[in-house]
Amino acid sequence: MTVWPPPPEGSSVGLLEQPPTGPGPAEPTDGSSAGASDAARRGRLARVLLGRESDPVWVRPALLTLLALTAVLYLWDLGASGWSNSFYSAAVQAGTKSWKAFFFGSSDSSNFITVDKPPASLWVMEISARIFGLNSWSLLVPQALEGVATVGVVYLTVRRWFTAQAALLAGTVVALTPVAAMMFRFNNPDSLLALLLAGSMYALVRALEKAQTRWLVLAGTLVGFGFITKMMQAFLLIPALVIVYLLAAPTGWWRRVRQVAIMGVATLVAAGWWVAAVTLTPAADRPYIGGSQNNSVLNLIFGYNGFGRLTGSESGSVVGGGGTGSAGQWGPTGLLRLFNASFGNMMSWLLPGALLMGAVVLILTIRARRTDRERAALLLFGGALVGTGLVISLGQGIIHPYYTVALAAPLGGLVGISTMALWQRRATWAGRIGLAAGLLATSVWGFVLLDRTPDWFPSLRFVVLVGGILGAAAILALPLLRNVPKLAVGLVAVLGLGSALVAPLFSTVATASVPHTGAIPTVTPTPAGGAFGGGGFGGGGPGRGGFPGFRRGGVGAPAGAGAGAAAGGFPGGSAQTGGFPGAGAGGGAAGGRFSRSGLPTGGFGGGFGGGAARAGAAGGFGGGFLNSSSSSPALTKMLQADASHYTWVAATVNSNSAAGYQLASDDPVMAIGGFNGTDPAPTLSQFEKYVAEGKIHYFIAGGGAGGFGSGGRGDDATKITSWVESHYTAKTVDGTTLYNLTDPAAAS
Repeated sequence: MTVWPPPPEGSSVGLLEQPPTGPGPAEPTDGSSAGASDAARRGRLARVLLGRESDPVWVRPALLTLLALTAVLYLWDLGASGWSNSFYSAAVQAGTKSWKAFFFGSSDSSNFITVDKPPASLWVMEISARIFGLNSWSLLVPQALEGVATVGVVYLTVRRWFTAQAALLAGTVVALTPVAAMMFRFNNPDSLLALLLAGSMYALVRALEKAQTRWLVLAGTLVGFGFITKMMQAFLLIPALVIVYLLAAPTGWWRRVRQVAIMGVATLVAAGWWVAAVTLTPAADRPYIGGSQNNSVLNLIFGYNGFGRLTGSESGSVVGGGGTGSAGQWGPTGLLRLFNASFGNMMSWLLPGALLMGAVVLILTIRARRTDRERAALLLFGGALVGTGLVISLGQGIIHPYYTVALAAPLGGLVGISTMALWQRRATWAGRIGLAAGLLATSVWGFVLLDRTPDWFPSLRFVVLVGGILGAAAILALPLLRNVPKLAVGLVAVLGLGSALVAPLFSTVATASVPHTGAIPTVTPTPAGGAFGGGGFGGGGPGRGGFPGFRRGGVGAPAGAGAGAAAGGFPGGSAQTGGFPGAGAGGGAAGGRFSRSGLPTGGFGGGFGGGAARAGAAGGFGGGFLNSSSSSPALTKMLQADASHYTWVAATVNSNSAAGYQLASDDPVMAIGGFNGTDPAPTLSQFEKYVAEGKIHYFIAGGGAGGFGSGGRGDDATKITSWVESHYTAKTVDGTTLYNLTDPAAAS
């Protein structure tokens, strides 16, 4: 491969770099094993801090700086988001009180019903909360660290075969993907899934080096654990893993087939052990499987969380999706879905240029040997990106825009590898044209995305477009700059990278600067009609020239944001002090708003060992379908009264309504109908039995308000509500209607 300008003699600037091979140092024979062990430990520490001996001195400090800045980005003012998604926060609370709830992923510690996902992501947060106490920081710091780890894993994956520049660019792209900054600061399962899938790609790269089965087993195991994180979505990576290994592994065909079969077994074991345990546990000894229609985890796997997401036929879902080219409640589907108003700002800023440059490099490597590493890496990252992207684009069921966080790692790898591959080929017309076309496509698309929110940094879109055009022209003109190669080439590289990354940088920082709550977060900026239902849930809309969340109640702060959303310092301090966590009145999120007294903002100063923070908003109201309920101090006091006498201090329709009351009272609340309110649990007869046995203290009305189609309420939930309303007398407390199910005098 021709490189221009020519590298200095003795330097190593080629795109592909081989990992060190050969035997290690000989074992000592003079009895100095202890000293050798100390030296080995010091050597490992030095390698962590300094990197490879062959690396230029700047490489490891650059990596550590990238990871440190990513940590700051993902951790800054993290407590401002309060409980984030209260649906999962309530399940974490349950898991800190009951090991049974921990294992099954129950929504409440009395183990009535589970969340509608497997529990792996909950386990991480529950372990943290058991150690440090339940608060927003113990929930969200693990998510942020998973994000930092994902950036590191992508760097390591690319660095195995390619230059430090390619690896650093790949990691930077992951860190600066807006949806990544949002979801690694949120408590949905997607953050752990993204890390596990990135780890699986790293393991496959290691397996490809020497056709080692143990690395394939690790790759399959990580995908399997991805399955018990978010079920079938984890399996979308498998085609890319299998195809790349069968194509490029340096061993014979039948050995490759056997190894892939072993990887499949590892995947099934890692994914299936929890499924088997749940299936073999009698229904009477475990909670109802939330999201299923027959209390079966297999129904959940293949229905609501499986093929139903593709076909739109999801039993228990409140609405259907849109057919190809049409718009349902979850938005239009089709090949261009990732670029529409709902999905575009999430992660597509670099997508057109990445796909274009990746295709060019694949064409340039078409004649390479079967085991060519450059092509294998492009197929791995590109295959994961295209395969998962197509499923998200064409799925007609419930597909939320934030699912695209799973594309951040493949996108980063593809951008890093293809950009540096073409840069190293810049002496050729093919390399320059491919690089210039990729930069131009990125800049034009960035202009289009920014033009959808013209009031958000109005001049930025023109900077991106003009910078991209100038950068592309400069790349094409590189041969004319031979007389000043070092300065000229450096300026061209800076101009090109700056033009490509400035828009996602602004969006990522803005996204990380606002609290996110509710069930469906969104990034900043969000175009009109781009968020679910035409609005946003805790994401913050476009402001006018400033980073949302950096001002008190100003433009760009999310609707309803109060104390927790204002100019807080690092991390999670009060709006008044801007200081450290626990330094004043906190503003946790409750139903999309931030109260002065109840929800947790503060982590490391009073959160550790402090148990659950208690909600206490100024008023009380049901949370409806997608947002958490809010409990007033008076209502919370009523729920806590004699709580130990009841299995559930209250029951209400759907999990988000139950979550707010449960987090406020720190006692179990029955979520009738599960997340959507449509699960047939409990039936009316079962509910009547619970009431007759004195297991439920109150029924709280209002759950399901704001749902879609069926109003977030299934037939069983409707029957239960009607039965309560006809047999008990309503009482209103701070705007919340409830019924005392244990008071005979309250019966009508």
